[in-house]
Amino acid sequence: MPDIHWTPRPDELEFDAIRASGPGGQNVNKVSNAVHLRFDIHTSSLPEAVKARLLNWADQRITSEGVVVIKAQDSRSLERNRADAVARLIELVQAAAHVPKARRATKPTYGSKQRRLEGKSKRSDIKAGRRSKDY
Repeated sequence: MPDIHWTPRPDELEFDAIRASGPGGQNVNKVSNAVHLRFDIHTSSLPEAVKARLLNWADQRITSEGVVVIKAQDSRSLERNRADAVARLIELVQAAAHVPKARRATKPTYGSKQRRLEGKSKRSDIKAGRRSKDY
């Protein structure tokens, strides 16, 4: 499956405005400008293969119920934090949509085996030369 260009439907996203942590002066206790984005993988419009890959990921942002929770608080603007959270969700989904190339097992060539054994015997001769000799 090639990389998908997916954007979530507005009804699939749930936003909660929360207070941002960290310094903020007098404004910090009055304004809720950080965002928690919740996205349910099971009820989403994603392809089944991407859903399965997301659910199998060991990512702390994905709960055991299959809900992606992203916290965005980099900006002082609620709208900018919402856009940042959605962009990070899209990035996460695109990373899950990427199918890694299957590895094909190969055998070492005859020449590489010979070079390896030659290097081992040289190293063995060097170490043998360090041993004390009984005369």
